[in-house]
Amino acid sequence: MTEETPGFEEKPDVPSGATPEDAEPKTDSSTAEGSAPAGDANQTAGLVAQLDQVRTALGERTADLQRLQAEYQNYRRRVERDRIAVKAIAVANLLTELLPVLDDIGRAREHGELVGGFKSVAESLETVAAKMGLQQFGKEGEPFDPTIHEALMHSYAPDVTETTCVAILQPGYRIGERTIRPARVAVAEPQPGAQAAKAESAEPSATPAASAPETGDDKESGGPDEG
Repeated sequence: MTEETPGFEEKPDVPSGATPEDAEPKTDSSTAEGSAPAGDANQTAGLVAQLDQVRTALGERTADLQRLQAEYQNYRRRVERDRIAVKAIAVANLLTELLPVLDDIGRAREHGELVGGFKSVAESLETVAAKMGLQQFGKEGEPFDPTIHEALMHSYAPDVTETTCVAILQPGYRIGERTIRPARVAVAEPQPGAQAAKAESAEPSATPAASAPETGDDKESGGPDEG
């Protein structure tokens, strides 16, 4: 048996003429340098793919949010439009129920019975109805319009040139452009044949004037003296 001397390490055999650096192991630097760029490229491609996915998801969520916002705005406008329509219908129904009362007030005013406290109440009621948009229409002498007038009486008159309202039996009422009751009127039409007679009287006479007969003086002055 041989004894190993402590403090000495075995060294690999080095050929003669070689330096100590040749005995140290060497790493393949070309392999390390080539593998590093490939790993970075793969990592960059993965990040780009994830970024594209995030952008796509963000675009979809943004489109969903815009669509929801547009739907909400349309809903608000529709609700507001329905609210205004319901209010207008309710006001029209209320004022329609008050029309007989307003007719009674009008008849009392025509007969001079609108006096005292009743007059104050009637005027207050008419003021409130006007504030709510109620408008009265219908006057004597205006042309008859079947869209806003209801003819209850009919007659002929020689002094009118078209169908005319000659008496207002019940006034009409409207709210804005909506007519809630037409005016009930008596109408008069032109007298049959009156316009033809007027047209004939207005035409100039086409017959030439007859010549005046000759007088005796004209004969004497116009002809030669007979011997």
